[in-house]
Amino acid sequence: MPHSRAPYISTRASLILLPLSAIGMAQPASAGAFYLQEQSVKAAGRAFSGEAADQGAESLWWNPAAIAGAQGNSLSFGASLVMPSAKVRDDGSTITRPLQATSSVGGNPVANDPIDNGVIPNAAIGMRLNDQWSLGLAVTAPYSFTTSYEDDSWTRYAALKTKLRTIDLQPTIAFAPSPVIGIGVGLNVEYSDAKLSNALPNLSPLLPDGRQILKGDGWDVGWSAGVQLHPSDSLVIGASYKSRIKHKLKGDVTVSGLLGPLETSNMDVDTRASFSTPWQAIIGARWMANQKLTLNAQLARIGWNKFDAIRLAAPLSVAIPENYHNTWSIAGGFDYAVDPRWTVRGGVQYDESPTPDASRDARVPDSNRWNFALGTSYQVTGGFTVDAAASYIKFKEERINRNATAFAGTQAQTPILLHGDIDNAHAIVLSLGGRIAF
Repeated sequence: MPHSRAPYISTRASLILLPLSAIGMAQPASAGAFYLQEQSVKAAGRAFSGEAADQGAESLWWNPAAIAGAQGNSLSFGASLVMPSAKVRDDGSTITRPLQATSSVGGNPVANDPIDNGVIPNAAIGMRLNDQWSLGLAVTAPYSFTTSYEDDSWTRYAALKTKLRTIDLQPTIAFAPSPVIGIGVGLNVEYSDAKLSNALPNLSPLLPDGRQILKGDGWDVGWSAGVQLHPSDSLVIGASYKSRIKHKLKGDVTVSGLLGPLETSNMDVDTRASFSTPWQAIIGARWMANQKLTLNAQLARIGWNKFDAIRLAAPLSVAIPENYHNTWSIAGGFDYAVDPRWTVRGGVQYDESPTPDASRDARVPDSNRWNFALGTSYQVTGGFTVDAAASYIKFKEERINRNATAFAGTQAQTPILLHGDIDNAHAIVLSLGGRIAF
């Protein structure tokens, strides 16, 4: 295949190298777009309320100060099974081939459950050095997504397979200058692996579609910082900031199956892609109302505007617009100690979607959502506790609106207008893990 830029490759070719995904396996993220919150089973059980103010290794992702002044060592681990469900329906999508009348894109008009089930693991450890200093490491998968559409789906010109996996390593150091304050900082060393594919239309609707595949991976670095205040024995306030990470993936683009005058556009070229994950600013609080009941609250501002485009370097030299917007997330919850060994918890979270209404695409069929959670912990032995949680996430019904142009700027320019509905979208998340104090 030729290894130079072909004149028919579109500057808006439905390629969406969304850092889609990072770790684990797929899902309509439990937080906005392709962000996954399941970094702790205990946190999942109260809908991620108050994590910036909680203490222990399991809260390191939300606040590096969570292990400041620790009285001992702690280890947490867990996994969450995410089971999403949705219908993505065509509603008047069209294609306009050169010198031909506008027609329906055709294909199967309904995609059932295009978002894959997945398992999200997490682990963290905190090590006490002395009364003031602690070291920690969190291993998480915060950005992940997989959507799969059939080859004959109405979405095929925008999305067939989208897969993103990330692994985030957060080494942390924390310091407690006094019993009233804790400070922590950490690096976020993150690996991303992405693969995206879509169909490309040939000039005649009687010919089979071509295909376009974009792959890439790479390591990049960001940072986290946080503080916790302990104004009294019953109140903890925490605040943290997690920087964006600008990912630069090294990979390749393959175009195949184009016929006739488009055949010279078949190609296999090396390229680089870049995109940014969002920054996060979080404030949380935990208040022990009495010896049994603790109330939790958390507010987060998430800087999705950094995910404005996916940029492909030479020889393609194009930018695929995403135009995500910043969002708010708010959560409230409780922990209730039934007895010294058994705790139950619950919470509710409202989380906005960053996907723009005017250009939401089928790769990330996302919308605002409510998260309702219940959880429990049981201390099996003096140093080992089992955590479990279950969540039901309900997504708002929304529209898909994605305008793309295959072979833009050439005589083969082919506008494709995708319009559809996201119906009955919801997810069930089941989490199980443990914590060890030593």
